[in-house]
Amino acid sequence: MRVLILVENLPVPFDRRVWQEACALRDAGHEVTVICPQMRGYTQPEEVLEGIQIYRHWITGEAGSLRGFIAEYASALWGELTCAIKAWRRGGFDVIHLCNPPDLLFLVALPFKLFAGVKVIFDVHDLWPEMFEAKFGKRGLMYWAVRMAERCTLALADVVIATNQSVLAAVKKRGKLSDDRAFVVRTAPNRMNTGVAPDDALRGGRKHLVGYVGVMGNADGVDYLVRAAHHIVHMRKRDDVQFLLMGSGPEHAAGYLYRNR
Repeated sequence: MRVLILVENLPVPFDRRVWQEACALRDAGHEVTVICPQMRGYTQPEEVLEGIQIYRHWITGEAGSLRGFIAEYASALWGELTCAIKAWRRGGFDVIHLCNPPDLLFLVALPFKLFAGVKVIFDVHDLWPEMFEAKFGKRGLMYWAVRMAERCTLALADVVIATNQSVLAAVKKRGKLSDDRAFVVRTAPNRMNTGVAPDDALRGGRKHLVGYVGVMGNADGVDYLVRAAHHIVHMRKRDDVQFLLMGSGPEHAAGYLYRNR
């Protein structure tokens, strides 16, 4: 089977969930192609990595405003569509695997499903309407457009997979999905070497260490950790806790953590 995976908000192999899915499909004997953006240091337009064909497209910067939001997703849709057409011409595909956010990628999959009978899998990483509201702090016309996009994607998909039970419950209710069309597919870390000796220098000479690993965006809730650190250090007068945040994202690049320390 030939599978085309579309992901917009992170490149592969940086996106660990998408890369693990691609590798699992490859190991099961399927032919896998991934389309993703050029970002986070992964800028090569085309390459074959570990037996997986990757196409990367140009995209504007990650959205920090409504105008940026529209520009980002317009450039992403154009890039995903042109790469999908290239993949189709070079060998075609039987399944399109859509990874959100955003829930707009159904627009890329729609012509292939209507005219070529390609099956569609919707991989719900996040509830996009909730992410949109968290990012911009309000509801409005664009919010309801986002809700409509989610509904269209759920209607187009032959199968829906979600990261956990709470996300699954939400999309099953919104899409009126039966149990045989929606499943949980969890993401697990690769096997780690737990025999590595601890690095006490990370504590900075303090007794306790609080760590975070992941994307640093305003919709990811990292600001709550920053606020908690401020409360513990400045309000509770604790000087025995070290905070270590590892990762990247739009807020990290903008110096968010420095300005709000």
